Amino acid sequence: MWWSRGIPLGGPSSLPSVSLPDQAVRRSVGLTRPGAAPTIPRLMSPDSPATRQHGLPEQLDAWRMVAARRTFEGVLPLSSMPRLRDSLADTEGDVRVEFEFDQDMLRVPYIELRIEAQLPLECQRSLQRFLHPVRIVQRLGLIRDEADEAALPEGYEALLVDGDGLLRPAELVEDELILAVPVIPVAPGTETVERDWVAPEEETRSASPFAALSSLKDKPQGERK
Repeated sequence: MWWSRGIPLGGPSSLPSVSLPDQAVRRSVGLTRPGAAPTIPRLMSPDSPATRQHGLPEQLDAWRMVAARRTFEGVLPLSSMPRLRDSLADTEGDVRVEFEFDQDMLRVPYIELRIEAQLPLECQRSLQRFLHPVRIVQRLGLIRDEADEAALPEGYEALLVDGDGLLRPAELVEDELILAVPVIPVAPGTETVERDWVAPEEETRSASPFAALSSLKDKPQGERK
């Protein structure tokens, strides 16, 4: 799957994002099997209270949302993201998200995804909890076949969507947040403390395996034992 880190929030949404290599195109998770009863009637009503999660539809039809040029805003609790939880110090806090469905001038359907969060992480230097700010803007080009990926404009990440158009917004948000977690979380300021700290000379000499030999060389020969 193609995964990418987004550009900073508020920046130009058309700028290219950095993609991680050796991964395939992202595929949306669908519930409708070929030949199964269609779920379109439910997906056509994203404003129904039964299908909304803190302002976001639980699932929706991406193609219909693009045609209608819909925008959704909402808040998702960190505690609702099971795949992300193992990377966090705890699950306190929420994630603000916005989904914008539209077509560009080349009639390429896309989702503009904006995410803002404070992820609670454990600093690997101090072992203390700290909040890691995350601001992401990601433009996902919607494609029906992997072969269509090459035709996407620069700056788009491919999102493979099945014919039924089924998308789960919360899962897309969780994917982006997983990629936003640093491999080695370090709280701001702890790097400076370590870089500026200088060990006392006595500790440095005692830690050296040649310290004893050096002290013997400095003594008169008659004092050596």
